[in-house]
Amino acid sequence: MTTHTRLTFHGPLSAERATAIVERLAANRPRTVLDIGCGWGELLLRVLEGAPEARGTGIDIDETDLARGRRSAEERGLAGRVAFLAESARDTGRGPADLVLCLGASQALSDADCPTAEALHSLRRLVSDGGRVLLGEGFWERPPTETELAGMWPGARADDHPSLAELLDLAVVAGFRPEWTETATLPEWEHFESGYQADQEVWLAAHPDATEVRDRLDRHRAQWMSYRGVLGMAYLTLVPVQR
Repeated sequence: MTTHTRLTFHGPLSAERATAIVERLAANRPRTVLDIGCGWGELLLRVLEGAPEARGTGIDIDETDLARGRRSAEERGLAGRVAFLAESARDTGRGPADLVLCLGASQALSDADCPTAEALHSLRRLVSDGGRVLLGEGFWERPPTETELAGMWPGARADDHPSLAELLDLAVVAGFRPEWTETATLPEWEHFESGYQADQEVWLAAHPDATEVRDRLDRHRAQWMSYRGVLGMAYLTLVPVQR
């Protein structure tokens, strides 16, 4: 069963927003790009297309996603400028880089239950002075109710995410200034969550006795309905404060 073929990005990110982000990041003329928890690295590859002098490194532990990224790099003539590596980002020595991407992957940089603050400090270490960090990080659009938390991922708590204002404050404490702040729209979330399950839902319709798949899809859909409109995604372009 194929999965995620409907998704361009592994997150609530539209093509229009991605284009604007890439243009802004490429304007800083990075020569080295590091993607933490890169998945199949679509945004990394787009940055390399927009910054012809740059070379990129994507690190992740999902071999299936990495293989998709390598295939895409080959198809786009970028294989000589990018490496997709199967390794942990924890305490990585891959930096500093001129541009660091970390989209929905702060947990790859920290063992903490709430990894945002620790991840931001790690990102400051990984980015060159004068460079940029693009952080895609979850935040609460509003405080979740106990009922909503009970329907989300196992063990969900109100302190799993900060508010947007708290997230920006954490970035400043970690040694950044926020150059650009934007948040995913509800249509971006719906495109992502629908696309995340679409291949499997179509397969299940033709294989209705696959109870394990059905239970997993139903469980994920229920979780999505619990955090829909409550969990947000911020895309922060961060400038490191000179040391």
